[in-house]
Amino acid sequence: MDLDYLLVIPSWKSVGILVTFFTYLAIAGSVLPAKLVPGVTLQDGSRLHYRCNGLFSMLLLVLLLGVGAKMELLSLTVISERGLELLSATFIFSFLVTLALYAAGCKSRNQSSSLKPCVTGNLIHDWWFGVQLNPSFLGIDLKFFFVRSGMMGWLFINLSVLAKTIQGATLSHSMILYQIFCLIYILDYFFYEEYMTSTWDIIAERLGFMLVFGDLVWIPFTFSIQGWWLLGNKVELTTAAVIANCFVFLIGYLVFRGANKQKHVFKKNPKALIWGKPPKVVGGKLLASGYWGVARHCNYLGDLLLALSFSLPCGISSPVPYFYPIYLLILLIWRERRDEARCAEKYKEVWVEYRRLVPWRILPYVY
Repeated sequence: MDLDYLLVIPSWKSVGILVTFFTYLAIAGSVLPAKLVPGVTLQDGSRLHYRCNGLFSMLLLVLLLGVGAKMELLSLTVISERGLELLSATFIFSFLVTLALYAAGCKSRNQSSSLKPCVTGNLIHDWWFGVQLNPSFLGIDLKFFFVRSGMMGWLFINLSVLAKTIQGATLSHSMILYQIFCLIYILDYFFYEEYMTSTWDIIAERLGFMLVFGDLVWIPFTFSIQGWWLLGNKVELTTAAVIANCFVFLIGYLVFRGANKQKHVFKKNPKALIWGKPPKVVGGKLLASGYWGVARHCNYLGDLLLALSFSLPCGISSPVPYFYPIYLLILLIWRERRDEARCAEKYKEVWVEYRRLVPWRILPYVY
């Protein structure tokens, strides 16, 4: 093993792949037909508008790559062959871009809700959590752009790993199952991309290293660990295991998508029916119907089941493929407690009433 591999030094080719990917997404996001979705109303009464054309951009890129591979202009396995180089190049990019965001934010005199700098004076804190809510570059909302890049990057890592297994004649049922689950999840994300505009990360989190690293490095490179693992390890699943895995994915998907859709629809139209009935609302603000009448953070249950379903095709011979669901469990416990504290501070007595009406947190009977 050579020194360059040990140090995981990005090659110019890996940098070129990354630059080409970001350039394509920037151009496609700006020029392709898109649904213009208004974001939530900010504190100063302004609203950002988001161009939701991620699905179109992704399918077009898949088509272009397929044509390029057919014409032997590029290799579909290049990502799987340069994974560590791309990981280090993306990490370095995330670090540098957040330094630039910190510097630009500190110099900003803009007083709008989107760009008003929030500087604590603690350099590490401000760099990590960000200074501005919605910074942009050349008219592109960076927060929305980075999460789109991460989700799409996850897909192309998976597709490259799949191409590598096909090339090596090692394609297994486990790999097929994993690829199908991830593909459904990613296609669903981009089909409902507008729902992202009302999530906490978009409306409340400032853009710092935490979000940029999470979007560009963590999502594509850790969500794909199972695929990388299956590339070097063959797992044969029984029919019962396949059925059970599909059941876990289906339940997770229904809870995850159903809960997020109900919350998004409620924010757009508080009178829209939930499960065929008028919604029950606490204090005119908090939805207590549908999934949100079962548990206060029911969407987290869907997240956990989906993460587990991505790992189950790998069997139980190694803990490595279960890194993502284990990490997610820890993260969601922390986020759930943080959300509880923030909501208690924001909604006060309304939150107390909501907790009384919906006493369960992530799971029914789990307080």
